[in-house]
Amino acid sequence: MVLPRKLPGMPGWPAALGLRLPQKFLFLLFLSGLLTLCFGALFLLPDSSRFKRLFLPRRATSSSSSSSSSSSSSTRDTELPRSPPAAAEPRHASPAAPRRLREKLRARNAAPAGPDGERPAEVGTGAPRESRAPFQFDYERFRQSLRHPVRGGRPDQDPDIRARKMKIKEMMKFAWDNYKQYALGKNELRPLTKNGHIGNMFGGLRGATVVDALDTLYIMELEEEFQEAKAWVEKSFDLNVNGEASLFEVNIRYIGGLLAAYYLTGEEVFKSKALELGEKLLPAFNTPTGIPRGVINLGSWSWGWASAGSSILAEFGTLHLEFLHLTELSGNPVFAEKVLNIRKVLKRVEKPQGLYPNFLSPVTGNWVQHHVSIGGLGDSFYEYLIKSWLMSDKKDSEAKKMYDDALEAIEKHLVKKSAGGLTYIAEWRGGILDHKMGHLACFSGGMIALGAEHGGEERKQHYMDLAAEITNTCHESYVRSDTKLGPEAFRFDAGTEAMATRLSERYYILRPEVVESYVYMWRLTHDVKYRQWGWEVVKALEKHCRVEAGFSGIRDVYTTVPTHDNMQQSFFLAETLKYLYLLFCEDDVLSLDDWVFNTEAHPLPVNHSNFKAKASVQ
Repeated sequence: MVLPRKLPGMPGWPAALGLRLPQKFLFLLFLSGLLTLCFGALFLLPDSSRFKRLFLPRRATSSSSSSSSSSSSSTRDTELPRSPPAAAEPRHASPAAPRRLREKLRARNAAPAGPDGERPAEVGTGAPRESRAPFQFDYERFRQSLRHPVRGGRPDQDPDIRARKMKIKEMMKFAWDNYKQYALGKNELRPLTKNGHIGNMFGGLRGATVVDALDTLYIMELEEEFQEAKAWVEKSFDLNVNGEASLFEVNIRYIGGLLAAYYLTGEEVFKSKALELGEKLLPAFNTPTGIPRGVINLGSWSWGWASAGSSILAEFGTLHLEFLHLTELSGNPVFAEKVLNIRKVLKRVEKPQGLYPNFLSPVTGNWVQHHVSIGGLGDSFYEYLIKSWLMSDKKDSEAKKMYDDALEAIEKHLVKKSAGGLTYIAEWRGGILDHKMGHLACFSGGMIALGAEHGGEERKQHYMDLAAEITNTCHESYVRSDTKLGPEAFRFDAGTEAMATRLSERYYILRPEVVESYVYMWRLTHDVKYRQWGWEVVKALEKHCRVEAGFSGIRDVYTTVPTHDNMQQSFFLAETLKYLYLLFCEDDVLSLDDWVFNTEAHPLPVNHSNFKAKASVQ
């Protein structure tokens, strides 16, 4: 707009219009608003507008040949945390990205793997599996490679043992039937109030008890109940959820349960659900070190972490078994690469006294403090080292060395003997010992026995003796309670041995760890006392934990009239009842020659994979 100049002797153009001062002000205000609107509109035009290009500086990337796809990504996508350089993994695309970008990424997914096994696949977008390179796991060949039938082939010889096994099967059916009646689709059953519990650990996922129970139902030949569980997974198991979930819990319960169900049955629905859910967990690894965060939002791509700060050893160290199987079944190496990178970080970081503290920064890769525990926060990290070696058909020598070194440090610094002769594993807090064991630490008797079985004769006997002593100590924690069930933690101080001294440690929530050690000790020694100890647990569960509509934990093991906590944990069906059942089965049922159990007792197969050549980090 060209404004007329004010000439000498003539009034200005607003005055020429005969406008008074207030009118002049309003007119100028309108004019300035109009100019602001015209120029501001340029900034609202799309990128393709030539007018916008006239007024706005060109982006540095706009001149590149790939700008059409990169400039169309959302701003949120450009701000997402990157994978560590060692992983060389492309950034995850935002679900809000335009269709053109998504199609381009999917085309990359379909590209064949290179000679080094790398595939330019973008993962975690929720793209259907069909968009990836064709891959088919040969299930029939896998089943033929097993040395024993999954459910065993030897007949039960002893009628008393057979009767005990049938009793445990009845307990499983009772637990499942009540869950189905009152809580199907919820995560756990509340047996006293006869309703379901969802909780906040699983990010909106449902049916934790269903998925946890699948393989137990199958092994126990509860065919009708297994079909009920399978039907729920097919029709009602929704993975399109939006909530913050524990990476660890989702992995060991849902992915572990689905993988085991697939390997046992060959039903494709279990495999497809496991792979889809596995991809949803991959963003957790987008940290500077590749050490995953403990909490992930399963429905959001903004990665608003609920748990800032440290990652927990037992959580990021308990992914290896499942993630190698996700790679095996999908043909996508990214799952294995993520967990192998965790090993690289752990190998680099200095271990105080050879021990692994429980908290590590996923940003710096350094320990946050020096608390060491073989119980909660640390337990299953050590378990997965020895089981990774076993699962690789004893070829993953790196895992075996890490386990051997860790166990040597544990024995040197943490293993103690009480005045009464009980061997226990204390906790370590910056060099100061806390003389207690948690119920969770009682898995270690079985773990040490499992590792001892594959050493030299002298070393084998030494560790078998240690395993037997620790298992005996955990048995004593049961024997010394009024209910014959063990407390959450027990101590060895102030004249107390293998008993809880604090009210907050006296509860029992249907945990499996002591029975787990009984199973391994039975299979490796065939000492009948382990079966007898297991039967004592069965009787105690029936007497103190069985209620009208299921099984419930109790709040105090030191009273013969305990108060129930109104919770039938999903792991009671996955672990406690499965281990009790296996204790009275022949050794060829889920034979240790063919299977390793994840930390939720879901069986995963040994030596079926040609990926095992990559099991050692270079």
